[in-house]
Amino acid sequence: MTENDVMLVAGARSPFSRFGGALREVASVDLAAFAMVEAMRMAGIRPEDVDEVYNGVTIPAEEALDGSIPARVAMLRAGIPEDRLSLTIDRACCSSMTAVQLGSRAIQSGQSDVVLVGGADNMGRAAFLMNPNIRWGIKRGGPKLKDPMAEPGADIGGKPVAVDAGEVAAEHGITREESDEFSLRSHQNYFEAKARGYFDGEVVAYAGEKGSLEHDEGPRADTTLERLASLKTIFGGPIVTAGNAPGQDTGGCYLVLARRSWVEQRGLEALATLEGAGSAARAPREIPVAPADAINKALKQPGWDLETLDRFEINEAFAAVPLTSARVLANGDVAREKRILDRLNLNGGAVALGHPPGASGARILLTLARGLAESGGGRGVASICGGLGQADAVALSVGVDR
Repeated sequence: MTENDVMLVAGARSPFSRFGGALREVASVDLAAFAMVEAMRMAGIRPEDVDEVYNGVTIPAEEALDGSIPARVAMLRAGIPEDRLSLTIDRACCSSMTAVQLGSRAIQSGQSDVVLVGGADNMGRAAFLMNPNIRWGIKRGGPKLKDPMAEPGADIGGKPVAVDAGEVAAEHGITREESDEFSLRSHQNYFEAKARGYFDGEVVAYAGEKGSLEHDEGPRADTTLERLASLKTIFGGPIVTAGNAPGQDTGGCYLVLARRSWVEQRGLEALATLEGAGSAARAPREIPVAPADAINKALKQPGWDLETLDRFEINEAFAAVPLTSARVLANGDVAREKRILDRLNLNGGAVALGHPPGASGARILLTLARGLAESGGGRGVASICGGLGQADAVALSVGVDR
């Protein structure tokens, strides 16, 4: 241990709302501010303790409805002093885990003692986009609208990400049936965790003028393999359906990171120690493989082997993503692949509880840390894909001597 270790002190998130659900009218900047306030409360710190804020976002067509620089706006609404720095980050679904990495660097470099990291999105609130020529007047024809949520990935020259992910997963031998089984497990694990009160220390009920929500809206207790198997794949892909993918969801999540010496001087208890981080980028279609690369990079810093890990969190952008990444990490070792899967997403994942992409990276890291703490400590790694073939990962420990 060193005084400059980066500690995950605490974190909090809003309940995650379905597309068009209870929080459909709530601006993402308000969800970010809410999660910031609750994360500070959980950590036992004051707004004036915060040196910097890193805010992950993914849906520019929604953030723009409330002006630019959402990190700055959310920070001020959370009561953080005006002279503190902020940064808005968009690395698609990786954004809030990228925020964690940048916040860690700020602490390690000596620039900051306490950093707020996380993000928020409201995908259903994304505005339709109009042809920019309308600003200069329409000379012929009418204005044309674009739905930024229609076919993510396809709008910048590729296939929809659901198709790319499914095709690459199939190339690694992952089947539709395996994806459905993993999706069912995601719902079952979520409800088991909820029944034992696991989410009570993570989810804070949101109540505002434009919407209120007490619990995650997406999980379905009545999910069955038969129902999942009855669904058609989307966009003509081989694997991904509405049942083995998360929705286009709404929510926010924030973490408090701080230097170990700062934490100890104030008599605070930290949740976890950040041990390593890694990022990867592959061909844009190789979405489900990228988390494996990022995990391998993150584990190099502490010198950990996969077998030394007690838990994995790999975001369920689609069920096919963690399945593919686990297979790639195992490198042909069937027994190792099973051991990874047995330690993966044990409290459910995005297929069940939802995937507001700007918040998910922070959410899975908080889930990892709290899950390790609940089971008595250990080592773990969390990873998330995003940004057309990119991925981030963070390794952490809870109550483990180095």
